[in-house]
Amino acid sequence: MRHEETEFVGGPLDGRVLEVVTGMTGQPPPDYRVPVPAPEGGPETVHVYHRAPGRGRTRWAYVHDPEGRPHPDRPRWPWSKRP
Repeated sequence: MRHEETEFVGGPLDGRVLEVVTGMTGQPPPDYRVPVPAPEGGPETVHVYHRAPGRGRTRWAYVHDPEGRPHPDRPRWPWSKRP
């Protein structure tokens, strides 16, 4: 499988550059979810990042979305479940 270095902006991974698996088109997935376990064994928190054009060091970057919404540029198909 092919990997590409991708920068993370904001959230718990701010400033890190990680290798992300790319798809058949050579692009990383549009959303990247990071589950973080709760300290006392409660429900885990999921941080959501959305793919954006890179900022110089890398071709792609993931930008943190504090609200965790679905990707804003994703098409809304009539048969898809509403968020």
